[in-house]
Amino acid sequence: MSAANVQKTCESTREKLKPAIDRIEQFLNENALPELDQNQTEESSAFYKGFLSDLRHLLVFSEVSYEKLGVVLRRANFDVDFAEKALYNTYHQSINSFFYPKNECYSEDGRYAYTGQDAIRFRDKPIRAVRDVILEISKTYEELRDDLAFYESDYLTQRRMQNQRNHA
Repeated sequence: MSAANVQKTCESTREKLKPAIDRIEQFLNENALPELDQNQTEESSAFYKGFLSDLRHLLVFSEVSYEKLGVVLRRANFDVDFAEKALYNTYHQSINSFFYPKNECYSEDGRYAYTGQDAIRFRDKPIRAVRDVILEISKTYEELRDDLAFYESDYLTQRRMQNQRNHA
């Protein structure tokens, strides 16, 4: 990918991450486990504890990606390798953290992706605030996944080939 394209991708990725970060942070600042877990059963407590844990991880990964992309874009000389690594890490940490949360409180059901319905399915029926925050940020992470799909596998393949050429 050309340096100009990589730079534009870094800029757009950073711009898209910011509102998602703000929304997650707002949710975490305004909600605590006792407020979310209204049933207070063992099962519901495990669900909301896992959900909050996954959301905190997503926030950290997204903030780190946002900051690294900022560093990439502030450098006097644009470093394509550093930028591509930052984009790769954004894909593999932030985006994967959203779509494959450790506690599996929600998941994406691809059968709904093209029907106009929400593709996110929750393991248990959450309260409205939980449902709303995930569905709001899902659009951002879907866009980022589409934008950065190249970095799912092609980036590593490209790096391996480059290393083989350098060692040959």
